Amino acid sequence: MTDLIRPSRRRLIAGTAAALFIPAIARAQAAAPPAAGSAVIDVNRARTEPIPIAIPALVGGDGGDAARLGQDIANVITNNLGRCGLFRPIDPAAFISAGAGADVPNFQNWKVIGAQALVTGRVESQGGDRVRVEFRLWDVLPAQQIQGTAYTTTLTNWRRIAHIISDVIYERLLGEKGYFDTRIVYIAGSGPRDRRVKRLAIMDQDGENNRFLTDGSFLALTPRFHPTRDEIAFMSYQNNRPRIYLFNLGSGRQQLLGNFDGITLSPRFSPDGSNVIMAQTTNSGGSVIQTVGLSGGGARRLTDGTAIDVSPCYSPDGAQIVFNSDRGGDQQLYVMGADGGGVKRISFGQGRYATPVWSPRGDLIAYTRFGASTFSIGVMRPDGSGERILSESYFCEGPTFAPNGRVIMFWRETPARDSRGSGFSARLYSIDITGFNERAVTTPTDASDPAWSPLGA
Repeated sequence: MTDLIRPSRRRLIAGTAAALFIPAIARAQAAAPPAAGSAVIDVNRARTEPIPIAIPALVGGDGGDAARLGQDIANVITNNLGRCGLFRPIDPAAFISAGAGADVPNFQNWKVIGAQALVTGRVESQGGDRVRVEFRLWDVLPAQQIQGTAYTTTLTNWRRIAHIISDVIYERLLGEKGYFDTRIVYIAGSGPRDRRVKRLAIMDQDGENNRFLTDGSFLALTPRFHPTRDEIAFMSYQNNRPRIYLFNLGSGRQQLLGNFDGITLSPRFSPDGSNVIMAQTTNSGGSVIQTVGLSGGGARRLTDGTAIDVSPCYSPDGAQIVFNSDRGGDQQLYVMGADGGGVKRISFGQGRYATPVWSPRGDLIAYTRFGASTFSIGVMRPDGSGERILSESYFCEGPTFAPNGRVIMFWRETPARDSRGSGFSARLYSIDITGFNERAVTTPTDASDPAWSPLGA
């Protein structure tokens, strides 16, 4: 059993971790290879052949509130898997039978409606505000259980349980980790275009549990998650001095990251979380890349000269840094060693390049490319080869990878009518790294500058 306690999302308190396997079908454990005709497939096949999956409501152990909660959890799982584009949740209207709870299902009832995978489960009150959620994942064609797990948590944490179950299903059927138990920090925009209020905001990856972190008194830009702490680095115009701040998600405390001359901008944490890499403007009119410790000390300059070097991002292993620079006369992408040595240009396509970010897998770099009339979100390999454009529009910018490297989120601005007769609308979008399944992400206000959290953050 896994016990999840929150205030802090990172606190995963495990009691006795126990898989829930029914003895008659215990052979279908995690290490077992997929059977012939199995729902378990290669993730790349799922792009063209989404897995048909049935997700009935989890059975309520005592009816009433537990039954409603079972339905709510099933709905979140359905939405997560359906939205990623790699699964095809079957319409409940086609179900011949309800969920089986803890019992072995009648597989024929699910085969006949075309389901290859089936999710069943049970919700039981534990007294007070505690609830136990049990789920099982079944491979329908070979009639095997693939996974069985139970979680005990507070009632207010039920949505996170649904995301965690979604991640387990994703990983067991596709062979790579999911990304549903994550959050997005972004910039919430409101007000007239010439007097824009921009606040830090945070939400679950599906747009739920949205809350504002700052009150809009000062302009905020480019937030980024710490890899292990509940902390965000961002640029703030507090006191009309654009500088980098750290924001603690638990306490709400803001801390200035060093008192440097000039402007500090475009922060990102190092993979081990020990320092922040950022750009700093210089008296020459350019900017340099430098690192600084979380206390603001130990600043180390990695580039020099009169060029504008900005938007640095570490590779997942911390060995390399990608950034954009106009040192060659035009804004392009460059890669260098973590010590600042061995600078090499990697972008050579039509237009200028900006906002590079390294995939958590280490295999791709996403970026913004812009030309005379079109902006694009694209990816390339770290050596600059294999460039592919994923999305083009009037204006789009700021890609960020899901922690499994499978999905990219970015923001797009489009002309839109408003109460004054004209204006612009900024929204977040997600897209698979193969370029399919582009979707708008719902936010209560205009939204820009997204950053994806690590899994479980």
